[in-house]
Amino acid sequence: MDIEKGKLYICATPIGNLGDISERVIEVLKGVDLIAAEDTRNSIKILNRFGIETPMTSYHEHNKFEKADELVEKLLSGLSVAIITDAGTPCISDPGEVLVQKCIEAGVPVTSCPGASAVITALTLSGFSTKEFYFRGFLPVKEKKKERNEVLSRLSKETATIVLYEAPHKLKETLKDLAATLGEDRRIALCREMTKVHEEVIRTTIGESLLLEPKGEYVLVIEGLSMEAAAADKRSAFENLSLEEHMDLYLKKGMDRKEAMKAVAADLGISKRDVYNALI
Repeated sequence: MDIEKGKLYICATPIGNLGDISERVIEVLKGVDLIAAEDTRNSIKILNRFGIETPMTSYHEHNKFEKADELVEKLLSGLSVAIITDAGTPCISDPGEVLVQKCIEAGVPVTSCPGASAVITALTLSGFSTKEFYFRGFLPVKEKKKERNEVLSRLSKETATIVLYEAPHKLKETLKDLAATLGEDRRIALCREMTKVHEEVIRTTIGESLLLEPKGEYVLVIEGLSMEAAAADKRSAFENLSLEEHMDLYLKKGMDRKEAMKAVAADLGISKRDVYNALI
């Protein structure tokens, strides 16, 4: 395989089972001039396993801005660089996104060598709908209470399947917050050790998951709010408004009366004629 000079290669590595690495990724890692790794101590295991002797440099959350600038300079000078994360696909809740952005700004060509992804693996194992999903990664830390509550509030109204990451020491707190905002009866799948010998997927409710003892890092997959429940929530938001006040919300947005009546009818789950008759 020919490696292009001055090009960044985004290389996915296994999330557990080393057999999931692709032949293309192995060839790229062997052929580039430099590998930017999130943790060189972890990545050396993969490199040794597949006989890859390419030099590595550390690129992680705490040096991502200054190191990205250094790597862009190397790329502009003609070196080829591959970026890998500890496990899975770089740039997904990962500092790699900064390097990619800076490469694009500098006109450095970027390509992706796809492979394992914890998000997709957990989603497919959950048993929930895969037609539409919302990936949030890690929630804002509890110290950022306002931001965390805003995100949880948005998640409570999300109809798509929700995917989150969580560390073991924060899992209990996150599950408590999810129970308080999304409800204890909402279904959830807790995925850990995916693709490994002791892979575990616990399919339960948020309320029941509070009884679990955390073991390792988790991917949480949460069933989205049903369309019926979402419609009911939307209707309840207008319960304290008179029909005239409800109409005014849309008239003030620049809608004409016909459009406003149609919007009100949709909000309340009734016909436009019912709105018209009530108003006159």
